[in-house]
Amino acid sequence: MDALRSSLSAVSVKAHNKPNLYLVGFMGTGKSTIGRRVADELGMQFVDSDHTIERLEQRSIPEIFEADGEAAFREMERQFIEGGHHSSGVVVSCGGGLAVQGGMLQSLQKKGIVICLIADVETILQRVSGNANRPLLEGDAQRERIEALMSERAPIYAQVRLQIMTDHRATWEVVQHVKRCYLEACQVGA
Repeated sequence: MDALRSSLSAVSVKAHNKPNLYLVGFMGTGKSTIGRRVADELGMQFVDSDHTIERLEQRSIPEIFEADGEAAFREMERQFIEGGHHSSGVVVSCGGGLAVQGGMLQSLQKKGIVICLIADVETILQRVSGNANRPLLEGDAQRERIEALMSERAPIYAQVRLQIMTDHRATWEVVQHVKRCYLEACQVGA
């Protein structure tokens, strides 16, 4: 994590004054795509928790799951949230399971503004089908696995006050909606 901290020092002073934005939600809802664009438009840094962990571990998520198990990966996510990024000026795309760990959603809410991106099963299936970097969807019956995981995680995601549907919407439209919600939340918190 020390290498990550030193690489984060380039965040502008202006961005440092902005609360972090944490995008949570199920895999395939658009957190990384939307997050990158929102960060660009707001002049903030973008960080993807999954990609950061892969870079630090020098292994893919499936390799981490295979060698160390899901619990070890979840602990890496926890460490990332606790100190693997700046405390302000960052848009963070959180892995789909990050916020559903005990106490993590509350931790994110204390650290910044949390927005949950949502999509239906069909959209998620289309977006993640064939992606080998999704260890929780390995094998057959992906639809059933997605439905089961979504059902299991829904009560946690439902606790996020700001929720945005990404189904059947242009990326630019979702980006503008996220930006608007973030900026309004910043004003309320000021």
